[in-house]
Amino acid sequence: MDESIVILIILSLLLGAGCWLVFIWAVKKGEFDDMERPKHRMLDDDEERRP
Repeated sequence: MDESIVILIILSLLLGAGCWLVFIWAVKKGEFDDMERPKHRMLDDDEERRP
């Protein structure tokens, strides 16, 4: 019983570390760049130029 709990804890830590590494890799690759902001930026520019 205790051995299976230890194995499950180790597996969950390895799985969590693997997911974290994939997340860090995706952030560095630029997968989470904002795709919506450039479309709305032109609307913000118009408001700032008005006197």
